[in-house]
Amino acid sequence: MSLTLIIILIVAGLLFLLLEILVIPGTTVVGIAGLGLIVFSVWETYHVFGNPTGHLMLAGTVVLTILVLALALKSNTWNRLMLKTNISGKVNEIDVEKIQAGNTGKTVSRIAPSGKAVFNNEFFEVHTNGDFIDQETEVVVSHLIDNKIFVKRKS
Repeated sequence: MSLTLIIILIVAGLLFLLLEILVIPGTTVVGIAGLGLIVFSVWETYHVFGNPTGHLMLAGTVVLTILVLALALKSNTWNRLMLKTNISGKVNEIDVEKIQAGNTGKTVSRIAPSGKAVFNNEFFEVHTNGDFIDQETEVVVSHLIDNKIFVKRKS
């Protein structure tokens, strides 16, 4: 086996270890394969080229592994690859002045057990207490809990 192939195997092993640490959670085949490639490469260097070259390869692999892991785990290394957008969406907040318990409206979609209804010409997401209400049915707001509007059929 040539020295070039051994170096390629060590680099592949390091890449597998980085993939294991940074991307794949837990101990998986990728991490074990990376460690196996590195160990096999160093062993093969001792076997083919003898002790002096094996010692150099072992020392170089240890230093390279520590250097690569230190650079990969440094806090600013991955900043340019990170998504930096802010979430501009918000939870539907119910304006208590627009809708209150007792208001009547009409379902726009089937409520099974949640759907859309219109009250005072405004659309709201509504829920039932497990009932199924068909589209275009008159409903009454029974109560409001944590920005959720609960309705029942108008009797």
